Amino acid sequence: MTRPNILIFMVDQLNGTFFPDGPADWLHAPNLKKLAERSVRFRNAYTGSPLCAPGRAAFMSGQLPSRTGVYDNAAEFRSDVPTFAHHLRRAGYHTCLSGKMHFVGPDQLHGFEERLTTDIYPADFGWTPDYRKPGERIDWWYHNMGSVTGAGTAEITNQLEYDDNVAHEAKMKVYDLGRRLDDRPWMLTVSMTHPHDPYVARKKHWDLYEDCAHLEPEVGLIPYEDQDPHSKRIFDASDWHNFDLTDEMTRRSRRAYFANISYCDEKIGEILEALEATRQEAVILFVSDHGDMLGERGLWFKMNFFEGSARVPLMICAPGLEPRLVTDPVSTIDVCPTLCDIAGISMEEVMPWTDGVSLMPTAAGTPRETPVMMEYAAEASYAPLVSLREGRFKLNVCALDPDQLFDLEADPHELTNLATDPAHAEVLTKMKADAATRWDLLRYDADVRASQARRWVVYEALRQGGYYPWDYQPLKKASEAYMRNHMDLNILEESKRYPRGE
Repeated sequence: MTRPNILIFMVDQLNGTFFPDGPADWLHAPNLKKLAERSVRFRNAYTGSPLCAPGRAAFMSGQLPSRTGVYDNAAEFRSDVPTFAHHLRRAGYHTCLSGKMHFVGPDQLHGFEERLTTDIYPADFGWTPDYRKPGERIDWWYHNMGSVTGAGTAEITNQLEYDDNVAHEAKMKVYDLGRRLDDRPWMLTVSMTHPHDPYVARKKHWDLYEDCAHLEPEVGLIPYEDQDPHSKRIFDASDWHNFDLTDEMTRRSRRAYFANISYCDEKIGEILEALEATRQEAVILFVSDHGDMLGERGLWFKMNFFEGSARVPLMICAPGLEPRLVTDPVSTIDVCPTLCDIAGISMEEVMPWTDGVSLMPTAAGTPRETPVMMEYAAEASYAPLVSLREGRFKLNVCALDPDQLFDLEADPHELTNLATDPAHAEVLTKMKADAATRWDLLRYDADVRASQARRWVVYEALRQGGYYPWDYQPLKKASEAYMRNHMDLNILEESKRYPRGE
């Protein structure tokens, strides 16, 4: 069979509620809106875990953190876990990554044949939480409210510098692929760190939202004493109590966040323009790793199962898929089997250990049968949390906390916990029984604690004496770039020009 090229755009911390059917009308995102018109749009797509590293490992492998062992932002992604990059490469694809994927450990490729940039985050065990010390704030890397109090504009930041380079390298790779010097099909993943906090944007994007009507959260601050137990832990972990936050800081943070959605859209447009200019065709997938609460309920960032944190945009543009809106709940862990399905690759050998299912039947109109699963066992948690989204209901369970049951059709802001409502006892019983067949929370907790303890020992040991970091070093072969004396100039100029002879 002819295997299609695949272009994946991943952005970081993009709240899926702003993508009810592609980008919301008020977002300045012309390129994503144009892509949405050609795509199947999944309104209710969820992350496998609402944090960067575990969410991305779940996305790439089709497995939840309890299977991969990537529980938090410093847990190693083992090299023996197959990813969609492995599956596609095994089938003959050229696989390439430009940008962030937050791989922790010495394997910094995980099936990618080529990586164009380093990562923006560290690859070692330094960000390991410690369940043995509940309530401890590890100040040098835990989120705090500085991103909110410092929101505003700048023409260059650490993140802008990174994503400018990610987009440039990806665009040049698309041009290079357009030369057709390699007859293999290709998969290029472009992964930007925006609109992840800090909430700082370039002025030209900031100015687009001067009169934006969405700078206030729909659900205002819920007093700390009225928050659920896990939300209180997030408030404590983010050092919320030691910051004086104002409504204007919230508005500025949300404005910068929206501006950075427009920034991402601009960069995606540049890459799509290169794809079109080089007359290449590709399946295009757009997704985020998790969302951002953006001040809803007083919460910021992610680390919970509320819609703002856990729901993500997901769109697929592929031949044979009629553009439409899908409202069935789906997951980013479905991406790996979906890409294999699109490419005609069997996952039979690993399916017993894969949590995701192909989205192709759902995209074509077949109702989704299986519930969506989520897990969280990282900073601000004292024990693992798990969640099921099935139909209109979402169930959140943690051994330390009361159950949470929400009817997302009647209560989209998740303000009414139905777990103690007799009218919903049957739903609760059914979903809890389903969760009990999927998770052994005591075993999960023990596995997380063992992993954390091992990593604290290893990290402290490796920082003594000579230090050999795992951070990815992009390979740049200067002697193979441009013109060199082992090359025939005539052949070089002809092969590097595309289209040729026009």
